[in-house]
Amino acid sequence: MGILTGEEGDPVALENSIARGPVILVCEHASRLLPKALGTLGLTEEALESHIAWDPGALAVARLMAESLDATLVFQRFSRLVYDCNRPPESPAAMPEKSEVFAVPGNAGLDQAARDARTEALYLPFRDRLSGLVKSRIAEGRAPVIVTMHSFTPVYFGKPRAVEIGILHDADTRLADAMLAAAGSAGPYDIRRNEPYGPEDGVTHTLKEHGLANGLANVMIEVRNDLIKDEAGQGVVAGYLTGLLEKSLPAIQ
Repeated sequence: MGILTGEEGDPVALENSIARGPVILVCEHASRLLPKALGTLGLTEEALESHIAWDPGALAVARLMAESLDATLVFQRFSRLVYDCNRPPESPAAMPEKSEVFAVPGNAGLDQAARDARTEALYLPFRDRLSGLVKSRIAEGRAPVIVTMHSFTPVYFGKPRAVEIGILHDADTRLADAMLAAAGSAGPYDIRRNEPYGPEDGVTHTLKEHGLANGLANVMIEVRNDLIKDEAGQGVVAGYLTGLLEKSLPAIQ
């Protein structure tokens, strides 16, 4: 039996495919949905509702931004606990045995066949759909800008995080530099470069795979999830980030 049944649908969702704007928005951790074949991975409902299973609020913000920017949005429909699409197959973090304080019994001791099954069911379709979209835009003479959307927990291993929005980059700093310059130091949010994570934490896989590999400007945005826990907060943050991108994109053309 495969990881996904036919009735569970495509693991990858693509919205606003005919968008004319330059941005492709990506949300790797959009959902906490688990394939029926894997049950609950041995986790409690509390764990499955928490940040270890998904990035709460990230998809809602990405959708609002996609509408405002006339951008195509690509997202994974299943939980990062089954396969974290912001990690390559060889990374232990792609199918984590532990996430923050939670052990993940259903991921313990996976053999290569089990890892391959998840990779083939979830990661490869995601990678290939995004890669195909990027290549088609390049072929049309519309080289896109890759923007990945994430959220993070306000308290990690018991330690509060003061940063509210992180602007993350790998080797290509163009868009991150422009966004940080546009944000300035007197804005409404505590915005920092490469926080609460950075390239050394392995979080820039999508940027490298689809941005750097194609010479495309790219950035990863992290929002503290208490700021986007409801529609009002999601709208405010999406509007702010959209404005930052609109100010920043001309600077990298």
